[in-house]
Amino acid sequence: MLLDRLHQRFREREAAGLVRTRYTSLGPSTRTLVRTALGAEASGLQLLSFASNDYLGLTDHPEVVSSFHEGLDRYGAGSGASAMVSGHSEAHEALERACVAWMRPQFPELDCLLFSTGYMANLAVLTALTERGDALFCDKLNHASLVDGMRLSEADHRRFPHSDLDVLEDQLRASKARVKLIVTDGVFSMDGDIAPLGALAELAERYDATLFVDDAHGVGVLGAEGRGSLAWAGVRSERVILMGTLGKAGGVSGAFVAAHPLIIGWLQQAARSYVYSTAPPPAASHALVRSIALIRGQEGDRRRAHLQSLIRVIAARSPEFEARGIRHLASDTAIQPLILGSNDAAVALSQWLTEDGFWVPAIRPPTVPAGTARLRVSLSAEHRAADLERLCSRTLQFPAEASPKD
Repeated sequence: MLLDRLHQRFREREAAGLVRTRYTSLGPSTRTLVRTALGAEASGLQLLSFASNDYLGLTDHPEVVSSFHEGLDRYGAGSGASAMVSGHSEAHEALERACVAWMRPQFPELDCLLFSTGYMANLAVLTALTERGDALFCDKLNHASLVDGMRLSEADHRRFPHSDLDVLEDQLRASKARVKLIVTDGVFSMDGDIAPLGALAELAERYDATLFVDDAHGVGVLGAEGRGSLAWAGVRSERVILMGTLGKAGGVSGAFVAAHPLIIGWLQQAARSYVYSTAPPPAASHALVRSIALIRGQEGDRRRAHLQSLIRVIAARSPEFEARGIRHLASDTAIQPLILGSNDAAVALSQWLTEDGFWVPAIRPPTVPAGTARLRVSLSAEHRAADLERLCSRTLQFPAEASPKD
């Protein structure tokens, strides 16, 4: 019986320390988060949050919020239909044109297509652009949406060890597929490292392949005008397809795919997660046009520079973390993981920090490999250096008896 099996699965997860808890936020997801506590009164806990992907702090930026209100007044709350029926509004068109202008330097020829989520965009690319006999070559640490898209595709698929260019080249050399896609995150969401995009683009050229980059955590944060990992790596090629999300550094919601116009045209025709899904709210798209303008301008430059200063703050504490048996995966991105190893230790540290007014959730398998449970410290331009110093100092005071053991 289904219920019996689910009871058993829950018991197994509880025994392994893998049951997740959903909390309710009582306000905006900003630097200071008000969150309910388990069994606590509705007033909630006020916590300094290092859990949000709002990397540039635009979620509650006055100009973005004002544009959202303006969009609601102009377009109403929803789009009413899928984009290919009647749901594609002038707000969506304006956002797609804004994305084209933003990403143009990375592509010889370019068009963009808007999706409700990055998950839907990834499913679209991997299923609509491949068919039986094609081949996908996927980094083993790719996001779950890329893994699911790979599984749904009719193409053959191979996974290569994380950023292992030698293994990937061997796979490409041995492939007889007519159409080949190399699939990778731009910034890996749990480790924070950046894919070797320059070398991947060279392999794509050498073996007549296309490079598909999920840059959910790079767009807005890295490169000139926040154009992301491709700009960071200096990659410009018609062999590239880019997926960028707009609900992280963009501060609102949604995603776009940027690619050669023929690719975008085919996605409009054949991508099931686009054709058969209600279009995003026009008001959100209206707000995102303003958000992109901020990201590309002096405001975005200032916020990215501040993020880099915060990255230097935590990097300076890395030796202290190592001395306490906590492995800091230092990166050039807003994602700064602290690896404890055991699930229990990660949960214990997260709870310890919550009691002191910080919100840094524990990340455990299957999101990360077994034995690498961690706290994923997510930085925002809204954080102050003093916020991060306090978090680092408190983490280093974690009781020795609860620390990870060898």
